[in-house]
Amino acid sequence: MRLRSPIHAAACAAFSLSCSAFAQEAPAVSEAALRAHLSFLADDLLEGRGTGQRGGALTVRYLETQAAALGLKPMPGGGYRQKVAIEGTRLLPGSAVSFEAGGKRLDPKIGEGIVFGTASGQTDVAFDAPLVFVGYGVSAPEEKWDDYKGVDVKGKILVMMVNDPQPTGEEPQRFAGKAYTWYGRWLYKFEEAVRRGAAGALLIHTTPSASYAWSVPANSFSHERFHLAGQGNRIEGWLHEDMARMLFASAGFDLDQLRARAERRDFSPVDLKTRARVAVKSAIRQVEEYNVVGIVPGTDPKLKEQAVVYSAHWDHFGIDQNLPEGHDRIFNGAVDNATGSAALLAMAAEAVRKPARRTQVFLWPAAEEQGLLGSAGYVANPVVPLSKTAADLNLDSLNFVGRTRDIGVPGAERSSLYGTAAQVAKKMGLKLAPTIPDLSGAYFRADHFNFAKAGVPAFNVGSAVFSGDGHFTFEHDQAHASAAMVGYKGDYHQVTDEYHADWDLSGMTQQAQFTLNLGYAVANAPAMPTWKAGDAFGSVKR
Repeated sequence: MRLRSPIHAAACAAFSLSCSAFAQEAPAVSEAALRAHLSFLADDLLEGRGTGQRGGALTVRYLETQAAALGLKPMPGGGYRQKVAIEGTRLLPGSAVSFEAGGKRLDPKIGEGIVFGTASGQTDVAFDAPLVFVGYGVSAPEEKWDDYKGVDVKGKILVMMVNDPQPTGEEPQRFAGKAYTWYGRWLYKFEEAVRRGAAGALLIHTTPSASYAWSVPANSFSHERFHLAGQGNRIEGWLHEDMARMLFASAGFDLDQLRARAERRDFSPVDLKTRARVAVKSAIRQVEEYNVVGIVPGTDPKLKEQAVVYSAHWDHFGIDQNLPEGHDRIFNGAVDNATGSAALLAMAAEAVRKPARRTQVFLWPAAEEQGLLGSAGYVANPVVPLSKTAADLNLDSLNFVGRTRDIGVPGAERSSLYGTAAQVAKKMGLKLAPTIPDLSGAYFRADHFNFAKAGVPAFNVGSAVFSGDGHFTFEHDQAHASAAMVGYKGDYHQVTDEYHADWDLSGMTQQAQFTLNLGYAVANAPAMPTWKAGDAFGSVKR
């Protein structure tokens, strides 16, 4: 298709798109193929695609077989499997944490006052250590914020608040205002404790600051947890707010007063004059999991050295043997994320038929539900160097209720991908859904973020509707479709997230087509996307 007006031509230049980017459009994604893959991936036969479980192994075998059948090329050296070394840790009876503060001993009950585990790789962890309150536990030079102030916290247990420093009247946009930033995520806080040589980290839970109830970390820590091998704290976990309040009071501190102090830049770590006695007994196993990677080589002699990555995690929570007999124990993860995995297969089938100028990499990461572990493994060992990776377009939890008039691109506004997405949407007769504040940190909770953190422009293609807010414009029966989307929030991460044969997959196919069209626009453009000033997460030189 030719760009016929000066306005179109100007837009094309502004968004780093060439006319040839539109001339070579993506082929049509097959809804029938998407449905076939989805119904299989979400079937009980795959046992919920659990990390370190038989269902996960079956899923990897299916994906690599399909990749070969579709004509995707294997990775250099052969094969579609990329190994990710993962460590599984399960807390055992006999584990306990007690506190001595103000001459009193506090013994919080596991699951009620405290949840914890180890990510150290050690089966027996026993030590005493002092507690230090470090506010939000944030070190953010670009915000002129440092909660540590040069204090040596080696060998100490850090007690932290969740979320970011909150906006003020004088600084309404500090730490992105009311929106979450990476510094607010529990994963950042645990990682920062490791970097500083702390003995561990305990996060103070509140539902508003975490954006989820206490039951979420309590449930997570009651099951086997997974980490990249040897990269975690000796102890890490959460304190219930009531327990934290009691602990601080026993040591002679007012929790609310310290929270208020932590909202100021001049905050310094506070010695809580409390010692913790830690005994963590764990069953630990080494797990070899696998990303699945397939490649469509580019056609341009020079640009084929660069790549666009499409990603969608294949895993879910598998079978939970802790659930009572007679209860459904399989977490099928139909929407999350059999939909994304199936869409990627349907997209790959078409990409093989019509390669783009740049190479296209189709990536199914492992262990996303365990902390984005598979995508972290890929970023550490990419098929195409990150400096030559144009973008990662991630798919996670797609639309199962019908076609829409808009498309969500949350996070695309951080880079020139937003302008490209707007052009692609317009050609499809779509509008971009409005950008809304990221109040739950969604941008940092899917596989694309590992690419972003490493400097590659990336976002999750979809809509904020999948958080359950219902803001999506459907072509037909808006009330019914929106209600179905909002209703999915009750199935999220539950055994009820199951495939239904009567689902209308036209909207899902639409999302897959948009993603593939966007990928082709990026893959055929003369230049790679760029971050907007101040929004780059990494230091990859492009």
